[in-house]
Amino acid sequence: MPTRSASLLAPEVVSRLGTIDFIARALVEGFLVGLHRSPYHGFSVEFAEYRQYLPGESSSNVDWRVFAKTDRHYVRLYHEETNLRARILLDISASMAATPEPGRISKLDYGRLLAAALAYLFIKQSDAVGLVTFDTQPREVIPPRGSRRQLHHVLRVLSQAEAGERTRVGHVLDSMADRMRRRGLICVISDLIDEPDEVLRGLKHFRHRKHEVLVFHVLDPREIDLDLKHEARFLDPEGELAPIKAQPWHMRESYQARVREWRERLGRECRLHRIDFVPLSTETPYDRALMSYMAKRSLMH
Repeated sequence: MPTRSASLLAPEVVSRLGTIDFIARALVEGFLVGLHRSPYHGFSVEFAEYRQYLPGESSSNVDWRVFAKTDRHYVRLYHEETNLRARILLDISASMAATPEPGRISKLDYGRLLAAALAYLFIKQSDAVGLVTFDTQPREVIPPRGSRRQLHHVLRVLSQAEAGERTRVGHVLDSMADRMRRRGLICVISDLIDEPDEVLRGLKHFRHRKHEVLVFHVLDPREIDLDLKHEARFLDPEGELAPIKAQPWHMRESYQARVREWRERLGRECRLHRIDFVPLSTETPYDRALMSYMAKRSLMH
């Protein structure tokens, strides 16, 4: 990915661009322009017809079974429609709105913009997209549709999404898996701050229902490295624990080890169940997050 694209898609730049619909369009169109090769090529699964292979073109679409029967090279052509049903599940719990240092983009704002970009990308690809915002329970549920009006509806809900209550990620994922019976792509955007066993149970439930599952695990960089220079007062954004004063440098090494162990366990369990797990920092340029989605999308066809 070109450096210019990465800098333009940096969260601190993107967050100043304007309304969420403008941001989503700018993110996706800038991302697509930056690609060396279109990721859409070959995504379709509905066969259309054969045509004769032309010398010099890629042989990736040559039908070798036809060649074995006819001793001639023919290329398979496909319709462009994908008929994918995608649902974006965005965590809007109180922990998502918290920022360890002033001036940083919150996980919630990062997640809202990432969700908006994904919705725009789905619609641009002629897929159906839906949205669920949740904290302890689903707050807004928009069933998947593929129209431009649907995109505006999703973007409007995202622009109005505010931090809610405490986190029950695992419970919500588990209950939504029961409700979403028609197979599709599930995109979860969350800090996953909940009991790991409960989170993994919910994600596995989606896989049991034969959904493709993509998890964007979003954390603030200070939640990962605890790189704070002064004595700090740690607050529970969801109000369950009492404030604690501490000197971060005395606990940084053990803290980093615990966070690393937590994320590695989530990633390992997801891989075992063919769930795509994408760890992200709110400093990560959006093009990297979008590229992670495109890599997952290309493996589905």
